[in-house]
Amino acid sequence: MTLSFSEKVYSKLKLVPPGYIVTYASLAKAVGSIGGSRAVGNALNKNPNAPKVPCHRVVCSDGKVGGYAFGVNKKIEILKNEGITVVNGKVVGFEKKKWKFRQINLLK
Repeated sequence: MTLSFSEKVYSKLKLVPPGYIVTYASLAKAVGSIGGSRAVGNALNKNPNAPKVPCHRVVCSDGKVGGYAFGVNKKIEILKNEGITVVNGKVVGFEKKKWKFRQINLLK
């Protein structure tokens, strides 16, 4: 069974634990869609499984929180409850809070 793009995004995003964030761009890259940030955002906007699929943990590459289907204030509240501080719409300690997906080298 082949997963749809959205299903790939949701599956990968479920790997990001509380207390961490991931960017739209890095999530796109992790599912094999370099340059697919907007497509990731579209998939997350239609996420039928929130909060099981934690789309609130996805932020912009500059650390801004970005959008959220339930409103930006709700996104910031959820992130705060998970230990992420947001000031003036940006994640504090952005680089330290970014989740790194493991890259598997199949050529070895």
